[in-house]
Amino acid sequence: MNNFEYKERQVSKSLKYSIADGSAYSAMLGLTQEYVVPFALALKATVLQVGLLSSIPNLTMALSQLGAPRLAERAGSRKRFILPVVFLHALVWAPILLIPYLFPGEKIWWLIGFLTLSTIFGSLGNPAWGSMMADLVPEKMRGRYFGFRGKICGLVTLVFFLVGGATLHFSTAHIFLGFSLLFSAAVVFRLISWYFLSKIHEPALSNEKTEHYSTQGILKDLGSSNLGRFIIGISLMNFATNLAGPFFAVYMLRDLKLDYLTYVAIIATATMANLTFMTFWGKRADRAGNIKVLKVTSVLIPLIPLLWIGSHQLYYLVPVQILSGFAWAGFNLASANFVYDASAPERRMRYIAVFNAMNGSAFCLGALLGGCLAAYLPPLLGYNLLTLFLISGLLRGLVAATFLRRISEVRQVPETSTAELLFGRPGFAQVKSGGEWQPVSYPVFASKTEKVPVSFSLTPGWWHELTAPSRDPPG
Repeated sequence: MNNFEYKERQVSKSLKYSIADGSAYSAMLGLTQEYVVPFALALKATVLQVGLLSSIPNLTMALSQLGAPRLAERAGSRKRFILPVVFLHALVWAPILLIPYLFPGEKIWWLIGFLTLSTIFGSLGNPAWGSMMADLVPEKMRGRYFGFRGKICGLVTLVFFLVGGATLHFSTAHIFLGFSLLFSAAVVFRLISWYFLSKIHEPALSNEKTEHYSTQGILKDLGSSNLGRFIIGISLMNFATNLAGPFFAVYMLRDLKLDYLTYVAIIATATMANLTFMTFWGKRADRAGNIKVLKVTSVLIPLIPLLWIGSHQLYYLVPVQILSGFAWAGFNLASANFVYDASAPERRMRYIAVFNAMNGSAFCLGALLGGCLAAYLPPLLGYNLLTLFLISGLLRGLVAATFLRRISEVRQVPETSTAELLFGRPGFAQVKSGGEWQPVSYPVFASKTEKVPVSFSLTPGWWHELTAPSRDPPG
């Protein structure tokens, strides 16, 4: 076996291990992320405390991200840094599950403190992980690979979210026992995730020195670079989103007094739609570019909180959640992949850190402001939180109408209409030739000479299928 074949086999195995790692991590998410607010409400948290529960962990996460690249460099390798923080992330859930039994005073403050530690450890390795995975996955296949990985992980999240909901439903009389079972299983699955992470091959970092590309320098130049303006725009969208985001659970459980099964059904609908459309958006981002996907989905995202005002009936909210999953699947996938595409390998870890820090700060400020405003806003149709949803939707629309106009795609992609993006074959693409856009004689998502692979499976030849070069005629 020559060096190229050996390297290809390492990469192929690593991409499979990454899917296994992501699946175990997603099982943990399914058992925790949508049940933290219900756990807080069971601990008698107020709306303001729910806002703090979201904002304080996100703020500390944002601050920790700025130092993460330097810590990874001091560790000597990205993987050597990732593994210890993931291990600590697993262990910190042990005291969380013990809060109702062992900790004195107002237990919600203990939850905020331990969740803050969990958020720091859970996110500290993200810049190093993103840098490592961007080096492993070929640029032209990132949309499809991460879309496929995201779909598998989303399915696992959904399954364990449903398991969590059923557990809480059948332990209503002993609700804290139910939460303890969920969080105990979360510890186990995060440790399984840690094991598969340890099996992933880490490509060598670029030999180019990175001292010149400091995190502070990137922050200083955010407004003057294409990627910097993109990070600011995504952060503003997440600020507008998290103004209402943490309070949908409060609205359903406290105001509408839904039972856990109905709550699970509504949340699961969005999750199912998200995972269903992950590969749909992945292959379109590969062909039409991430910015095109973002432009389309950012038109839909402002509608979601506005539609929640229309009715609180299950038959109405389910289609709203399907739209939410459809839009956010494309928006989040394209956002992450654009950062990978637009950052040079030697600077990628720092750009990912800045991206995470800016968005963590936006989540924090949005949740904090939303928690403060909720009690003082005039009710809309009888509920103060519906007024907050209205404000969030209008702000999302304002951001969507302005920020993407100044962002340029960094890959050469065919010009694609919205209809072509969504439906794939009704029109023909255009490519830039001689400084002008010219029509070409092949559909947007297929070549006359070779069918472009749009999906893959974990068969022995999946890596070759995934990396097979497109034979589309040159533009």
